[in-house]
Amino acid sequence: MNFKKGDTVKIMIGKDKGKQAKVVSVDSKLGKVLVDGVNMVKKHQRPKKQGEKGEIVTVSRPVNASNAMLVCSSCSKPARVGFKKEGNKKVRYCKKCNANN
Repeated sequence: MNFKKGDTVKIMIGKDKGKQAKVVSVDSKLGKVLVDGVNMVKKHQRPKKQGEKGEIVTVSRPVNASNAMLVCSSCSKPARVGFKKEGNKKVRYCKKCNANN
């Protein structure tokens, strides 16, 4: 999985195509990414306490990781990500400008 929590991604496919937002959480097992303010869905919520009314809430749902692309921090463009070793650490780098992310 190429994404980490806090990364900026651009949505490439779907109803939110072209939007840029931060990653809230990553589920590498399912291959999904929860992005803030993207793939918003209306959800009916039951009343929690007696006398309280139910409501309709908008919630963001996870997006497939293949539909999002990491935005490079140095060149500010969506780019593919590569990995290289620097000492004992595995480091991500932008394949457009070769800058470390």
